[in-house]
Amino acid sequence: MRLVFCGTPDFAVPTLEALLAHGHEIPLVLTQPDRPAGRKMELQQSAVKRSALAHSLRISQPEKIKTNAELRVELESLRPDAIIVVAYGRIIPEWMLKLPRFGNINLHGSLLPKYRGAAPIQWAVANGETETGVTTMQLDAGLDTGDILLEHRIAISPDTTASELYPKLASIGSALMIETLAGLEHGSVTPRQQDNTRATLAPILTREDGRLELAHQTARQAYNRWRGFSPWPGAHAEFRNKRFLVHRMHPSAATDVQLAPGELALADDVLLAGTVDGTLALDEVQIEGKARMPGAQFAKDFQLHPGERLA
Repeated sequence: MRLVFCGTPDFAVPTLEALLAHGHEIPLVLTQPDRPAGRKMELQQSAVKRSALAHSLRISQPEKIKTNAELRVELESLRPDAIIVVAYGRIIPEWMLKLPRFGNINLHGSLLPKYRGAAPIQWAVANGETETGVTTMQLDAGLDTGDILLEHRIAISPDTTASELYPKLASIGSALMIETLAGLEHGSVTPRQQDNTRATLAPILTREDGRLELAHQTARQAYNRWRGFSPWPGAHAEFRNKRFLVHRMHPSAATDVQLAPGELALADDVLLAGTVDGTLALDEVQIEGKARMPGAQFAKDFQLHPGERLA
């Protein structure tokens, strides 16, 4: 097929490269403009741009799409069979949705209709789901509300993090996109409507999503949110009026230590934090202005007092 590819982060790269490897023609790649990043705030190319450059593909990085007359003329002249959208980070306008004969095909990082939105992988893990997957769908004017084409399901183990799921789902999704395009071309894929009554929202993450709320969370709930939100926004609280980060944690099996929610204690050389139903082992932590360190070292270096709590 003749395709236009729209994508930005690492998650989209396997699909772009799979399309090329299977002989699809990609005369144009759309990706987000270069953005300043890092301590020096130097302009950084997106992962998709780097991949497209490596394959000598033509690249466009428009700031706006909806009213971009020049882009519209170019896409109309290309006459793509489909527009492939993978984590592009832009709303696709109506004129672009109607342009290709097979429409705009999106790879979404969850099993729709559940977890519509910008962060489906993170929220699925944070909510303790035991199964997730990827879905190909035909984009429409709504937020991930278009007809489902194909899906692939995988299990989520109790200790898997969202960052570990990302490359696995990206790889599975690239193969699913190839299968989807072949099915559309041969007429063997039938779009099916989503059940909107089962939809939930997976909004873009904010720093506050990583706040530990141990007065209201079980040990497993806090751990699941850390798994979903690692490395950002991670898990954080306050200790002695300073920002306190938890880089690694796990639910503790200790039954002989009784702690109030948020209360800290060092037991058997393990830093523990109380929750509403048990304790968390805080394996690696960091307090504002200091380096990361094992939880036990933190308790000793800061001379943890009995009854001190995370706020």
